[in-house]
Amino acid sequence: MLNIGRLWPFFALLWLALGSPVAMAQGFEAVMTPGALSKAHAKYENDCAQCHVKFNRQAQDKRCLDCHKETRADVDAHTGYHGKMKPQDCHECHSEHKGPDVRLYTLDKKLFDHSITDFPLKAKHQKVECEKCHLVGKLYRQAPTTCVACHQKDDKHKGSLGTTCADCHEEGSWKTVRFDHAKTKFALSGKHADTKCEACHLKGVYRDTPKNCFACHQKDDSNKGHKGQFGEKCESCHGVKAWKPSVFNHDLDTKYVLNGKHRLTKCTACHLAPLYKEKTSRECYACHSKDDKHKDSLGRDCAKCHAEKSWKESPGFDHGKSAFPLFGKHSKVECKACHEGTLFKQASKECVACHKKDDKHAANLGDKCADCHTDSDWKASRFDHDKTRFRLQNAHKAAKVKCDSCHKDLKSFRNTSMDCVACHKKDDKHEAQVGPQCGSCHSDLNWKIARFDHNRARFALNGVHVLADCKKCHETPRFRDVRRDCVDCHLKEDRHKQTLGTRCESCHNARAWKLWDFDHDLGTRYRLEGAHRPVACANCHREPAPAGKAAAPLAPNCYACHRNKDLHEGRFGTRCQQCHETQSWKKIKR
Repeated sequence: MLNIGRLWPFFALLWLALGSPVAMAQGFEAVMTPGALSKAHAKYENDCAQCHVKFNRQAQDKRCLDCHKETRADVDAHTGYHGKMKPQDCHECHSEHKGPDVRLYTLDKKLFDHSITDFPLKAKHQKVECEKCHLVGKLYRQAPTTCVACHQKDDKHKGSLGTTCADCHEEGSWKTVRFDHAKTKFALSGKHADTKCEACHLKGVYRDTPKNCFACHQKDDSNKGHKGQFGEKCESCHGVKAWKPSVFNHDLDTKYVLNGKHRLTKCTACHLAPLYKEKTSRECYACHSKDDKHKDSLGRDCAKCHAEKSWKESPGFDHGKSAFPLFGKHSKVECKACHEGTLFKQASKECVACHKKDDKHAANLGDKCADCHTDSDWKASRFDHDKTRFRLQNAHKAAKVKCDSCHKDLKSFRNTSMDCVACHKKDDKHEAQVGPQCGSCHSDLNWKIARFDHNRARFALNGVHVLADCKKCHETPRFRDVRRDCVDCHLKEDRHKQTLGTRCESCHNARAWKLWDFDHDLGTRYRLEGAHRPVACANCHREPAPAGKAAAPLAPNCYACHRNKDLHEGRFGTRCQQCHETQSWKKIKR
């Protein structure tokens, strides 16, 4: 063990020589250095603190890594040789203070374990000399790690497949390839798996090799006879197991199922243009326009009528779905009976177009034959007379009147007169005197039963007139010949012998002939007073009344009646009332 006490005189002399503590420390380090530094660290010859920490030997490694940042990065990341080796002090491998020409590291190439680096050596790489990869003048860590860095001259692909040679080549032999084609966009299956690489990859060009079948099988397409007409998607028909036979199933692989004669038709009969460049139409008309006898008048969906078994068969057409469904006898009529040609849509849907010869009405009822006739039987009519302006009811309906009873012939149905007299003229006992409106009195229940309301006539019935028999006044059916004057019926009952005229109603009423009431004061201009009141009418009214008058006109003076009693013989005039009173002729006014 070092005896510090024995060295004390040495330190005292050294302190005296240096003269200060700082100078003493620097001088002490210079005196105590174990040896000169290497050329790499020579600049730190007098600055021990760059690498050493006083009284802390373990901190030295940290100072090393502070300068050697790349090594620190490897240690921190556990990459590279320094990051993967067992932890140990730097000076275990790199020793200093052995002079400027000494190497800071010693490497035994035979014992060096390359497996703890980022590039473990395998297979043939284990036999390669270090200098092949680690070039002189460069650090070992600067050696390339990519295959192409060393094998660029061996790259037959000329860089077209990138620099990751190890994806295909192995370290045991450059020519041994372990490439998995299934991981590409073109997995090999069927016969492709047995095909040599150069069959598809010409001249060693692997990248951008075409993946479509046509690129390799163009000659097969020509031999098959397609000559590019069916496009370049050979896989639509051909399989990878064998080019022949074709695996294309038109029913499953397309939207057009082949039936009937279509199944026997050659592909080129429908596919005229190259496939996949121009879509083949699925419309019948695209192939059968030459067979269309209808000249496109029925549209282009031929399958609605024609069958795939035979173009001439037409089981598909359903006339019931057309604008003219067939019912009754129409369903049994041959097509050509209505359709003279193949332009079916030109056929008229009007009945008269086919039944003009059957129209017995000479077209005066229009062309709506179906309003009356049925398609079951032309002669059976379903005409509803109630929908016309003349509804059949009661006797007209119950008696089952024949059409020709009112309509003289089949051409006269329209504009037939609706006046009763048109049919009942022979039944008109009134000789047209009361007009053609028979319905005003007669009903269609029974012609003989009249419903005439006399109150609506010019002579309303009142009193005993209501109970009187029509024949009492109307001796004949010529009703309008009957006069309305009372005297026409009551002449024999006129006790006045027509002196009071024909207006019997002025005194008599309809309740009873004997019940009469004439007010001379109100009904005339001559008021009856005094002795005049009880005088009988005939005493004054002696002459027959003129036509239309209630009584013959009398002079409005007393002299007309009292002339025979005038003792004055007219000397005082005719105004007797100036002296005489009406109560008594003999009484004189004072």
